[in-house]
Amino acid sequence: MKKTTRTANRNVVGARIREARLKQRPSVSQDDLAGRLAGLGVSLDRSAISRIESQERYAMDYEVSAIAKALKVSISSLFEG
Repeated sequence: MKKTTRTANRNVVGARIREARLKQRPSVSQDDLAGRLAGLGVSLDRSAISRIESQERYAMDYEVSAIAKALKVSISSLFEG
């Protein structure tokens, strides 16, 4: 597993994934997101999602795509800002 170092502008999607997850009504837990991703064929458990959100782990391009689909947001919204 590739881990990031805590430097500015690394893994910019982590915070935006958390934001998008919590903006859902009702909000989506990390476990719920992991279940949605499993339904899309992407294997990420709750701890992996937590590490992505806390910028300790990179998100692969196919993972970002699946997360956007699971949260019903655009991929670009996870990179904006």
